[in-house]
This record gives sequence, structure tokens and C-alpha cells, in this order.
Amino acid sequence: MKHFLDINTTDTADLTGMIAEAQRIKRARAGKPKGAPDEEQPLKDHMVALIFEKPSTRTRVSFDLGVRQMGGQTMVLSGSEMQLGHGETVADTARVLSRYVDMIMIRTFEEATLLEMAEYADVPVINGLTNRSHPCQIMADILTYEEHRGSIAGRKVVWAGDGNNVCASFLHAAGQFGFDVTFTGPEVLDPEAVFVDEARAKGANIEIVRDPVKAVEGADLIVADTWVSMHDAPSARERRHNLLRPYQINDALMAHAKPDALFMHCLPAHRDEEVTNTVMDGPQSVIFDEAENRLHAQKAVMRWCLDA
Repeated sequence: MKHFLDINTTDTADLTGMIAEAQRIKRARAGKPKGAPDEEQPLKDHMVALIFEKPSTRTRVSFDLGVRQMGGQTMVLSGSEMQLGHGETVADTARVLSRYVDMIMIRTFEEATLLEMAEYADVPVINGLTNRSHPCQIMADILTYEEHRGSIAGRKVVWAGDGNNVCASFLHAAGQFGFDVTFTGPEVLDPEAVFVDEARAKGANIEIVRDPVKAVEGADLIVADTWVSMHDAPSARERRHNLLRPYQINDALMAHAKPDALFMHCLPAHRDEEVTNTVMDGPQSVIFDEAENRLHAQKAVMRWCLDA
């Protein structure tokens, strides 16, 4: 059974293989209408359950479309429509779904829900996001970086803002793909120390620099995310804005990075909050390539999970 739960728990060779496969998949679809099937149909006769306890645009559309392009079918389930974890244990839901479907993607709140689903499912489980990590996003980000600039190994990635779940997956990837990460943000929003320590133990240079100007010096890639996440309480909005305003990505800050540095954001973005319009829509931004590449990267992940 091959689950895709986190980047740091997946072998480096498998991860690099998935990136190469995603590149191949994308090339093979060049010029095709979006709804046209892939020439290869590795998910023919397969049913995939897509479970959403959190709202979603890119994750839902990219997984649904990816399954269909590869010849499979999807069953989209929302947390409000299921008895997941309240009317029925997660373990029992996993056992039941395993009788109906060939693979499960879950986008949920607690990491414990994902892990329990994987422990008791008899089919592969994919982490579509938890409050603690977002591995599919970072696979798409690495695919995007390497399309534009070549291997990410040895590069400097700067994360600005909140050391959240997406930041955590960048730290996971640093140790597996061999790049460095500098975090710049307020101390109260630092990434989890366990993720920093693990990446360092695998040879990545992980730095925490409070001054954003110093942090982005020599950066190959600058990444931001929303200041208020979907799982944050509304009361946190003003406090977070006050904390994070010095870390906004704008033209002045980008000017201190390498001239060919890229900008990424997992989207949705709050324009002119964590990043200005001029950066988002500027020549260094690859945010929409990044969004598209969720499709290709996740197709490679699904094929890996099913050995298809």
C-alpha cells in the first residue's frame, strides 16, 4: 500500500520520479482540450473518493479533472454530507470506503484524521491538505520552479509570513530535494521546530531571519501565503495583519533578491495584503503556472500510489 501523506515520509527517489513523471504527463497533453482523455488511461475503471472537510478550488478541480483525464471516475464527498469522525469513526469510514473505491484523497483539518484514514484504509490515501502540511502543493511548486529555472537542488527559497502548513511542507521538501529555506516572519508564527530540525538533519540550510530585506538577499524563490488562513478565527485577522505587515512581498523587497528570482503563492491570495498586485502580476510571478501544475503533479502522485 503506497499512501502519499507527507513529503518527508516519502523516499527522495520516489519524489524525484514523480516530478519527472509530472513533466512527462504535462508534455504529453500539450495542445489538447482540457476535457480530452490522456492517450494513456491508467485509471480506467478506477473510482476515486475526494473528501473535502475544507473549502477548495484548486485541489477539487485539479484532482477531479486529473482522475477523469486518466480514465477514472470521482466521487466528491463533503464533510457535512458524511459521518466522518462524528456519526462514525474515521477508521470505520476508511474501511467502508475501501469496499467502494480504489483510492482516497482527503482535505481535512486535523492531521490525526488523515493518519487514521491511512491506517485503516485498504486503498491508497493522499493528503490533499491538513492544518499541518500541504504536500501536493509543494510538489506542484517544485515542478514549476524546475520548469523555469532547472533543478531546485542547492537553491535558496525564502518563506515570508506565517510558518503555516504550506511552509511546513517546504521544510519537508528542503530535506528531500536538497535546497535551503530561510524563514522570515514574527517569532510567534515561526514554523514548528521539529520540521526545522529534521530538514537540518538531512543537510538543508534552514535559517530564521527577522529582517525581510536581509532574508531575501540571494533568494532564488520567494513564497508567501495568506496572513489569515481558513482555519483561523475571525478575531485573529487584525492581530495577524499587524504582525505580518512588515513581511509583505512588494517590488521594493523583490529588488533585494536575485534579479531572476521567482515569486510563488499557493492561492487564493489577498491582493495588496501579503503581496502587492504589481508582484503578483509582474514578470517574476509564476503563480498561475503553479496553479496549473497542481493538476500534473497530482496525476503523477496518483499514478505512483496505484503503480499505474
